[in-house]
Amino acid sequence: MSTTTAGHAQGFATLTEEVALERLPLRGALPGWLEGTLLRTGPAQWEVGASTLTHWFDGLAMLHSFSFADGEVSYASRFLQSRTRQAAEAAGRQVMGEFATDPCRSIFQRVHALFRPQATDNGNVNVAQLGERFVALTETPMAVEFDPATLATLGFPRWAPGHVTTAHPHADRDSGEAINYVTRLGPRATYHVYGLASPGGRPRPIATVAARPPAYMHSFGLSERHVVLAEFPLVLRPLALALGRAPFADCFAWQPSRGTTFTVLDRRDGSLRGRFRGEPLFAFHHVNAFEDGDGRLVVDLCAYADASIVRSLYLDRLRGEAPVGAGVPDAFLTRVEIDLDGGAVTTRRLSEAPLELPRINYGAVNERPYRWAWGAARGADAPPGTFIDTLVKVDVESGATTTWSEPGCWPGEPVFVAAPARAAEDDGVCLSVVLDGAAGRSFLLVLDAAGFTELARAEVPHHIPFGFHGQFARA
Repeated sequence: MSTTTAGHAQGFATLTEEVALERLPLRGALPGWLEGTLLRTGPAQWEVGASTLTHWFDGLAMLHSFSFADGEVSYASRFLQSRTRQAAEAAGRQVMGEFATDPCRSIFQRVHALFRPQATDNGNVNVAQLGERFVALTETPMAVEFDPATLATLGFPRWAPGHVTTAHPHADRDSGEAINYVTRLGPRATYHVYGLASPGGRPRPIATVAARPPAYMHSFGLSERHVVLAEFPLVLRPLALALGRAPFADCFAWQPSRGTTFTVLDRRDGSLRGRFRGEPLFAFHHVNAFEDGDGRLVVDLCAYADASIVRSLYLDRLRGEAPVGAGVPDAFLTRVEIDLDGGAVTTRRLSEAPLELPRINYGAVNERPYRWAWGAARGADAPPGTFIDTLVKVDVESGATTTWSEPGCWPGEPVFVAAPARAAEDDGVCLSVVLDGAAGRSFLLVLDAAGFTELARAEVPHHIPFGFHGQFARA
């Protein structure tokens, strides 16, 4: 059963039900062309034994599927049977360290972990499709494969060797490879960029560059010619990590005097195009990257002024159990332009409306100039610190926005699905899981992506905890 909580805090209440429902109650009508499955992952359980996990990012993962066929929507949910979850169930307590939760360990166990690290494979951040196979991902290079039809866990395929990675691999337009980077820690820490054709396959090396010191990067940029690592000044304190006295999140320090270093690597030969220094900022999510034809590399981000967002997402704050202070900071769609020859870096906002959890028409415009971005954020008229309560469509060229909101509702990431006979970049739908606070349950919202008007909603009989990312798999 779920925990009863008021308002948006319901989105951070543990859900224990696993369900399979052949048909959800549907209001409105779906486009006839919408056939396939929205697959999502996210944290759903924060209580393990007698303890409570610390941060939104720490919850044990649950998979969700919304399948569309013949104008109807089915729904299923199932816990990801990661090694992390299996260990917790066997021990009756949290065993693996998560982003901001460090389980109680003896001094011997801490020292032992330095030589034989036990990294979490709690894939609660994103899902990815490689060929016909699907994996759940977190920020360690340990994927969990699952069946998209039943959501059953299938195995633990080998991934790229290393310590820290992103759950946001890019898809190579030509080969279909997943392109990602992994950080290898040690006295001479490095970033390794690689391509991967299938889970368990052999990674194809693309580039290696020194990490001095390693920065926390949740995603990265990919243009037609370059890989872009935005090294924000939230940097690793190696001694804190080595001593194992704090969870992963507390091993980083905000050092704004470093600025942000944009490490640009050539995708063709792996050479370092340059390291370009810009103003200090922080971001979880890249939106897009492309060459503008005039020698500049354009990198669009959902940027924060600093890294205080990490602290604001601790569970006691989000559940209202501790003073929230200034609340959750806002991110803004921000463009960084890098002069690859001259070295200058300029930064400007593209819109004054807050924006997070961004999506684009990825198959059509990733790596290329684009016009539209969709996301979720605090409504522009909402008080500062309000949690995500609005879906936003941004015209990247003008900064103008169109929004969807409903009183007492809290939407998640809007996943864009292009119409098969696409006539324009924004021809399609956006799919968002929305918490209805008054009803105490969630629904899947289907918006026309062009006009940003509601087409339909499919109602789930319980709340779905707030998650992060998902992908649409066509039938």
